Amino acid sequence: MRVSYHSNLYCPPVDVIETKDEFLVRVEIAGVSEKDFNIRLEKSTLVISGTRNDQMKNYSFHQMEISYGEFLVEVHINQPLDAGSITAEYKNGFLEVTMIKAVPKEIQIIDKDS
Repeated sequence: MRVSYHSNLYCPPVDVIETKDEFLVRVEIAGVSEKDFNIRLEKSTLVISGTRNDQMKNYSFHQMEISYGEFLVEVHINQPLDAGSITAEYKNGFLEVTMIKAVPKEIQIIDKDS
């Protein structure tokens, strides 16, 4: 398991939690509209990207600690996932993506000599 950021983009805090049956990726990203997120699974990598827009462009700041702009988070998971069961919820400034682990498929050996 590895989380990657791109240094030239805003990097929101990310938690990756594993249970027996699933992975939960939680991104703290307040002030973003649901339509501004792009979430996709590319092989074994969950990619979350979007933009947090600055609503106060024509002001003089005395202090500025809140980051704005494009963000891209990649969570590399080295375990098969059930891609059809991935869900995402954005609530109270947190984006939560739940990914169910794939159940290994048993393969039966057929004896063609019998």
